[in-house]
Amino acid sequence: MIDWDVAAATAIRWVRPGPQVSLADARAVVAELREQAAAVTGPVREVTGLPGDGQAGMVAVVDRPGWIRANVSGFQVVFDPLAEKMARSGASAGPGSVLTAVGSRVTGMQAGLTLAYLASRVLGQYELFLPPDPDQPGADAPPGRLTLVAPNIVMVERELGVNPGDFRRWVCLHEETHRTQFTSVPWLRPYVQQQMTEFLLASDLDPASILNRLRAAADAVSGAVRGANGESLIEAMQSPRQREILDRLTAVMTLVEGHGDYVMDAVGAAVVPSVEQIRARFEARRGSGGRGEQVLRRILGIDLKMRQYRQGSAFVRAVVEQAGMDSFNRVWTSPQTLPTRAELADPARWLERMDGLAPAAG
Repeated sequence: MIDWDVAAATAIRWVRPGPQVSLADARAVVAELREQAAAVTGPVREVTGLPGDGQAGMVAVVDRPGWIRANVSGFQVVFDPLAEKMARSGASAGPGSVLTAVGSRVTGMQAGLTLAYLASRVLGQYELFLPPDPDQPGADAPPGRLTLVAPNIVMVERELGVNPGDFRRWVCLHEETHRTQFTSVPWLRPYVQQQMTEFLLASDLDPASILNRLRAAADAVSGAVRGANGESLIEAMQSPRQREILDRLTAVMTLVEGHGDYVMDAVGAAVVPSVEQIRARFEARRGSGGRGEQVLRRILGIDLKMRQYRQGSAFVRAVVEQAGMDSFNRVWTSPQTLPTRAELADPARWLERMDGLAPAAG
């Protein structure tokens, strides 16, 4: 499958260095980000009406190599079921074979180069999938962790020319919203993990299917280079069953990302005084980039993620404006009350479906 040690080493070797800051300034940024992450929990819960878990939770402020190592650990947790399936089915060569060793190193290098690219762009994330605690064998999976990438936040706030304190608080609002979502809704994390596991296990392992998907991937890369608005590389590599699962996974991730974007702005100037300026400049930056940057974004599906932010935020805003936050929060009742991809594009359809269900308890 993937040699994750090679992936981590490759990514750390090729990731770009962060912006130049003094040691004292770096320490001050880390301290402020930790303070901001704690300070925004109240505003997030007030806007969303979600209780969270009543605790501050884990916060990691990392550099780019730290983000890479954390994501490699998370990927290993998610990819293990597919590796086990391939081993059981005989679709992979023996663990000690030359073919396995070479193939896993090649895919490890490819994964590492992708991580190196992303590591200089991600501002923060809520890590859902953490490896088991080696000091507590047999224990439940640890809860998620809010991770902030300090050099990237400093880089972007400098590029935008915005107030650093406001920008750091604004970024923390988005990630804290994700923590509040997943700690307030007990079924949400297992649901996402189940969809991701099913997506991986739905891979076609026979050579003919793999060849067809490699051809589709080549077409996707060619289209991205030409500037066509076709499939991303990730979409092109999917089996038919995976496309069905991805529809559900995309819908829930569009919702949670859009909800995070909505909260970033909904807290208002009382919490982030320059919120309107930050949003305007940040949106302009999202649409910028040279030709090579735009091609990479299309190949990796980053543009698709940006569309998810916008569509999800528009869905939340429309529902809240029409029916109020309490009505919107019915979305968290169960997997059956999540909006479909069609409903995300037409919030009135989701509201109509909710009107036909029994009122939410409590």
